[in-house]
Amino acid sequence: MKITIISGSHRQNSQSRKVADHIQATLLEEKLCDEAEIYSLEGNPLPLWDQGIWEGEEKWETLLAPLRETLQQSDAFVVIAPEWHGQVPAGLKNFFLIAGKNEVGHKPALIVTVSSADGGAYPVAELRMSSYKNNRICYIPEQVIIRNVESVLNTNPEDNSPDADSYFRERILWSLQVLRAYAEALKPVRESGITSNDSFGFGM
Repeated sequence: MKITIISGSHRQNSQSRKVADHIQATLLEEKLCDEAEIYSLEGNPLPLWDQGIWEGEEKWETLLAPLRETLQQSDAFVVIAPEWHGQVPAGLKNFFLIAGKNEVGHKPALIVTVSSADGGAYPVAELRMSSYKNNRICYIPEQVIIRNVESVLNTNPEDNSPDADSYFRERILWSLQVLRAYAEALKPVRESGITSNDSFGFGM
């Protein structure tokens, strides 16, 4: 089983990447999957969507071929989104314009949001409302909202708030266990062929 973690912050050395590193380590240490890969949007590796994607332009095919392979090989995803001005970062929304149903369709995903203060709920609502329609990614009912993120999941224990850090580590582990169960359950659904229908290529 392969789980890919999407770190949705554009920033260098972001808190989202810190969370992604912790989730990757947890997945592997707990043997919840065989491979755990991080795809980071740090530094904006994906240009803004344009029609050339639909037309198969060489620049897009060259750029997207490795990403498509990674996503197609993945059984599940963790989507990490910081809250910027109450929103999901533009680069992450752009990612969901580019990732299609052949890459992420009918595969489970866990939403993890990040806030420096007491926020983090708005990106959950935004992702659930508007990022899944045509690509058919399946967000599981569980989610993790990491508030006051600077004080948890740090490698130096002295930088952590003990109670909050312990809580988030346990909550993340349980949520990843749930994600794995969904990954196992949805694989036969895709293999059945019922999800492939050329007449209904787009969501409603």
